[in-house]
Amino acid sequence: MPLFDFRCRRCDHAFEALVRKGDVPHCPSCNGTDLERQLPTVAVSTDERRRESVKRERKRQIAGRKDALIAEEEYRQKHDKE
Repeated sequence: MPLFDFRCRRCDHAFEALVRKGDVPHCPSCNGTDLERQLPTVAVSTDERRRESVKRERKRQIAGRKDALIAEEEYRQKHDKE
């Protein structure tokens, strides 16, 4: 079974699915079938695409680290006052 990348037009969810010939994939988020098949990342490898990928990863890491920084600051404020 080939693995394809899809984007749901209904909820904009991006996902991968194993699809047999004749099967209709469904969005795992909204169960919709109005899907757009995406080009595989391997097939589209450009400098611009790599830069966008790095940018998205940095944003993801910053968002994850932000919660830890807030918790650290709250801890410091609480313990500095005692």
